[in-house]
Amino acid sequence: MTQQPYGIMAEFKTPETLMEAVRAAKRAGFTKLDAFSPFPLSDLAKELGVRTSVIPWIAFAAGLIGAVIQYGSQYWMNAVNYPLNVGGRPLHSWPAFIPASLIVAILWAGAATLIGLLLILRLPRLHHPVFAFPGFERASEDRFFLCIMRDDPMFENEAVHEFFAALSPLAIREVPACG
Repeated sequence: MTQQPYGIMAEFKTPETLMEAVRAAKRAGFTKLDAFSPFPLSDLAKELGVRTSVIPWIAFAAGLIGAVIQYGSQYWMNAVNYPLNVGGRPLHSWPAFIPASLIVAILWAGAATLIGLLLILRLPRLHHPVFAFPGFERASEDRFFLCIMRDDPMFENEAVHEFFAALSPLAIREVPACG
């Protein structure tokens, strides 16, 4: 029994040819695509349907929670738990509580953004099946790759090979599955 591949990947020389390949794959009905590029391509992310719109909400919610906790703890410590009246100043001195609350809000938002991105992107990933693709190390230098994954409803080895061959890539190979 032979092991099913993770997918089939094609190597392209330019970002334009990768974009054309992604558009052609979408037109052909493929839905489980992954692309690799040495630099960000915003149009590519849109074509693949990658959404990061949840990240600003994660940052906002975490910042708000952090600011509320910081403000509440300052209020509790200064006005409730250990009230110390110095020179007739109010115990709830909200202008003095704002700078620390803003700093903590920024800290929480930054930390939540980092953790959220790591979880959403499933990082750190120490190994990925595409690492076994010969020449894939050039994805961080000067090559562009498109992978049609095995779990795509339209995936058939021969059909995907023929589809990629029509796009004239530099190379087409199966990506072996992990494990």
